[in-house]
Amino acid sequence: MYELAIIGGGVHGCTIANYLIKSGKTTIDELLIIDPHKEPMRKWKKLTNRIGMEYLRSPSVHHIDVNAFSLQNFSKSFKHTDFYGHYKRPSLTLFNEHCDSIIKDIRLKDYWEQGRVIHVNKETGKWKIETDKGKSVLSNNLVISISVNEQLHIPEWAKELDIGIAGHVSHIFSEELTSLKNLQPPVVVVGGGITAAHTVIKLCNLFPRKVTLLSRHRLRVHELDSDPGWLGPKYMKFFSEITDYKIRREQITHASHKGSIPKEIYQKLIRLEKQETLRIVYDEVELASQHNSEILLNHKSGTRDLVKTIILATGFESKLPEKSWLKQLIQNENLMCANCGYPIVSQRLEWCPHLYVSGPLAELEIGPVARNISGARKAAERIVTN
Repeated sequence: MYELAIIGGGVHGCTIANYLIKSGKTTIDELLIIDPHKEPMRKWKKLTNRIGMEYLRSPSVHHIDVNAFSLQNFSKSFKHTDFYGHYKRPSLTLFNEHCDSIIKDIRLKDYWEQGRVIHVNKETGKWKIETDKGKSVLSNNLVISISVNEQLHIPEWAKELDIGIAGHVSHIFSEELTSLKNLQPPVVVVGGGITAAHTVIKLCNLFPRKVTLLSRHRLRVHELDSDPGWLGPKYMKFFSEITDYKIRREQITHASHKGSIPKEIYQKLIRLEKQETLRIVYDEVELASQHNSEILLNHKSGTRDLVKTIILATGFESKLPEKSWLKQLIQNENLMCANCGYPIVSQRLEWCPHLYVSGPLAELEIGPVARNISGARKAAERIVTN
């Protein structure tokens, strides 16, 4: 029996656990984190390493610890500050080492349960959580801290190809994709956002002059993925006063700088293009066909490309995470959802008594930053105040 269980041990789950422990709201013995992976933030580390991320897009004050300047203070033990630009964006190495130090300090691994949740229901006033490992636990309170990173967005034209077969067509975040080093050039990366940009920069080091970035739009430059005003009352005061959740969703969609990249990443791409190490094409695939070990791409402009490998950096589906246990929970507990399918929760992120959310599930309350590291901190602050 636990006082609080968290489903999801990524950046959000770890941030909330840290806030709960350090605020004294719960103790190590009373807390449990359930996650499919062996250790905290495993998927975050795997995917950011895969695309070759060097610096986070988030400012240095956005991390998993309570004190806003914790990461900057931690960096003083390094020989160099390891921050970049106006927002002091931390290197991935520094950020991960800081996370590891927090995870060790609060002994997070001591209350870690590896397993994939398959069922959640209310039993005698407690939350009963069952996993695919045969584990069943009871908890007074529950936080659902899951993301949409298992819902890969595959363009319609790509669905006609053999996704994952022999590594010729893969989504960059697919579990089947193990290493970019093993890809067969020439390679086309489909996408125009920061994931696509990081990926092509890494691939250009592996396969110079054999990499193409295929984007539907011109490269969009924004330092952050939404205006900084969404972090505070400048925009959030108005957002919080909106009672129509359809309008809230429209505000979130409009606020997002979707498919954008920071200035220094843009400059790297342009430099690689001028050096003819990278080819940038602004077009869209109309039809793709597989011919033995090659793929023919027919673009809407009428041009064609014959390639060996396609990497889809096309993001995730925006709909509610397709978890059968979540759908069943919504139905059984009659949980309120907006027309977009996402939870309608209180300002404290309570979906129903003793059930809380963070990440995408908290989007209609936290706003456009809900999925980010800053959103994890905001969610943790609200949950801790309960």
